[in-house]
Amino acid sequence: MSPTLSLFYFLSFLTVLSALMVVFARSPIHSVLYLILTFFCLSGHYILLNAQFLAAVNIIVYAGAIMVLFLFVIMFLNMKKEDEESKTNLTKVAAVIVAGTLGVILVGAFRKSQVGTYNPYAHDSQVGMVESLGHMLFREYLLPFELISILFLVAMTGAIMLGKREVGERHF
Repeated sequence: MSPTLSLFYFLSFLTVLSALMVVFARSPIHSVLYLILTFFCLSGHYILLNAQFLAAVNIIVYAGAIMVLFLFVIMFLNMKKEDEESKTNLTKVAAVIVAGTLGVILVGAFRKSQVGTYNPYAHDSQVGMVESLGHMLFREYLLPFELISILFLVAMTGAIMLGKREVGERHF
């Protein structure tokens, strides 16, 4: 067995294990930490697929920014033990129904999908590299890229204006 294949199997096992621990962890803090481990394992898969840019963005955006936000919100909420016991049987039945429906939809989607073929002679090794992505963004998709940057600028300005306190406003 090649080293790449054994690394793939190890990362796959670790990814599935950490994703299951996200669901089954009792503490929300531990669940978030397992989710960070899951994101790092997924970044390892991206590197194996020769998509270094996606791996870096996954670590920076998801494992960095989003998970820090999740941890901050969980610690800010100060969840107590009484909240866990307040789950009624109706809530549990609704969760099982939603999960079952989602499972049926996923199985149906996988049955209808077709697996593509791989042609090693037409393979481009530069597909996931940052340089080819930059050329694609700034040549073929320049207008949508610039429109999204303007949208982000407007959203940041709006967030700053909403968070700005007035002179006579009380601080709680």
